[in-house]
Amino acid sequence: MRLAAIDIGSNAARLLISNVVKNSNGKPDFNKLNLVRVPLRLGFDVFENKEISKDKEEMIVKTIKAYKYLIDIYDVKYIKACATSAMRDAHNSQHIIQRVKFETGIEIKVISGDEEASVIYENHIAENLDKEHSYLYIDVGGGSTELTFFNDNQLVFKESFNVGTIRLLKNQVVDAQWDAIKVFIKEKTKGYKKIVAIGSGGNINKVFSLSKRKDGKPLSLDLLKDYHRELSSFPVYERMQRYNLREDRADVIVPALQIYLNVMRWAEIDEIFVPKIGLADGLIHTLYEEVRLKEIII
Repeated sequence: MRLAAIDIGSNAARLLISNVVKNSNGKPDFNKLNLVRVPLRLGFDVFENKEISKDKEEMIVKTIKAYKYLIDIYDVKYIKACATSAMRDAHNSQHIIQRVKFETGIEIKVISGDEEASVIYENHIAENLDKEHSYLYIDVGGGSTELTFFNDNQLVFKESFNVGTIRLLKNQVVDAQWDAIKVFIKEKTKGYKKIVAIGSGGNINKVFSLSKRKDGKPLSLDLLKDYHRELSSFPVYERMQRYNLREDRADVIVPALQIYLNVMRWAEIDEIFVPKIGLADGLIHTLYEEVRLKEIII
């Protein structure tokens, strides 16, 4: 079964095409066929002006058209498309969604921060880890950060905060917001088993790649501090040269590290696992379950 997920974030839009086959145990294996990323950077419009500009609107439509061609080439039958923080905040998002539907046939759903946190958990990474710890999923995007906390495989809380990398670059996060997150984390994680973080998002994936760690090995809090200090010491153009970063990654990686570091410190977390998953992966898992249930009912 071939499935496609489109994730329209505040920094970039991603298309993930996967083939799902059942293994010898009857469980689904998700095999990535293609992943395409386009840096739309919608947050730079929306978080200042509360709307998506005409130029960005054209970029969205052209991107989804290109994605539709790829989806057709791969003969994908089922598609799920979602948009997050920037489209949530944009006054003209419904107009753009209607236009995309008319011109491509693809329907984009704007999901809440709570839904975003739930979709990310659909990757079920914590289920494969030991039961001696509690786990905090930290997903950092351009417009928001989603936190999902589990203890003994039970959901304790999921929460979304309007603190993201682009908002930080635009100086749109005030001290009161940081204080609110700090109080929330300290109160909600108090009294549980030692917590390990699970990080998702393009920035933590890039830091993991830079670290040369083997897959499955965690990054330490101290290492993230070192990267934050080191990367912060260079202007964007020099980060691009020294670390082989695209511009749309080089500017947001430092505020992303700031968010991960703060959350980990406040939750007293020493290590973060980076399984290289994101919202698009969660959408594929969600879509698979929806299709599977539909086929059972039919």
